[in-house]
Amino acid sequence: MLMTLAAGAQQPAVANSPIKIGVSGPFTGGSSPMGISMREGIRIAVAEINAAGGLLGRPVELVERDDEARNERGANVVQELINKEGVVAGLGIVNTGVALASQRYYQLARIPVITSVATGSLVTKQFHPPEFVDNYVFRVSANDTLQAAMIVEEAVDRRGFRRVAIFHDATNYGVLGREDLEAALDRRGMRPHLVERFQLRQADMTQALIRAKQAGVDAILTYGIGPELAQIANGMARLRWQVPLIGSWTLAMSNFIDNAGPNAEGARMPQTFIQEPNSPRRKAFLDAWQALTGTERIPVPPAAAQGYDSALLLAAAIRQAGTTEGDRIRDALENLQTRVEGVIMDYERPFSRNNHETIAATGQIFMGEVRSGKVVFAYEEDRLRAVRR
Repeated sequence: MLMTLAAGAQQPAVANSPIKIGVSGPFTGGSSPMGISMREGIRIAVAEINAAGGLLGRPVELVERDDEARNERGANVVQELINKEGVVAGLGIVNTGVALASQRYYQLARIPVITSVATGSLVTKQFHPPEFVDNYVFRVSANDTLQAAMIVEEAVDRRGFRRVAIFHDATNYGVLGREDLEAALDRRGMRPHLVERFQLRQADMTQALIRAKQAGVDAILTYGIGPELAQIANGMARLRWQVPLIGSWTLAMSNFIDNAGPNAEGARMPQTFIQEPNSPRRKAFLDAWQALTGTERIPVPPAAAQGYDSALLLAAAIRQAGTTEGDRIRDALENLQTRVEGVIMDYERPFSRNNHETIAATGQIFMGEVRSGKVVFAYEEDRLRAVRR
């Protein structure tokens, strides 16, 4: 799908040619709530950029492709964006496995990519110096090392659970997330009481849940995506066994909340953004979302906010670079001179040569909770902290 958003005044053809930015993510399938939310957030940002005159006197054109959450498809999509469409930068990528398989083509082409959603801890380290002279991969989401630390802090430190199980899917995302959870537990001298691995589209978690129940597990820590997480919550309800679900940010996905219904209530997860109009900037973003989509509900609010902020950060770097040349954009991202007002936070020098993550500490993340079918702040102090930043 090719999408052009607004154009400025007519200028000579070369000067007015659009700046093409690639956007890839899962716009169909089980991961699509994340992908669609991210894509719409990026569209909102680019509409604002173009309404203000575009970049370098040129309109921005988004070239969008559905990677279907498949590693091979994602790699092919990025090669097409680079070699056929001539994009100058990339945004998006939701699934960790797809990121690891596809972002290498941005790296080889010396084209910057800002990962808007994928959280695997390896994503920004795949081409890290000194093994690679330059790293073209940046990120605005909260990586899984941070999320795992926050999950274990919630389960063990704040709520006192000691017999925890890990339920994770068989993808790169789930396997690497399990490793991060085990490392966070190990730092407390703990091991998971039980580890259960499940497949995508697995519809029955009964036997794994029975094992957890018989083992006396008092909390389940999760790493998966919405449809399978709903199977866990619904399976617990069928067994008339309720222990807390505490997991990665994907417990906020609409296809977990909708498919689990009342069984989703109380699930907790780290969130970079919670859908509340608690600042003028966030209210404007939420109003723009409703105007663009015709609905108030965002399927995955953090994905939308991260997509929006990633587009603003890329735009700031292109303005600073004064060119669409990849090395110059990368240099600008590593040394941004202007403050960028996002909806997750305001960014001041968010990246450096050795740090390509905007979120570097658990204190920059909030704990969300499903209440009455929506994600809200689990703790009032987090709500107050969000208003201040």
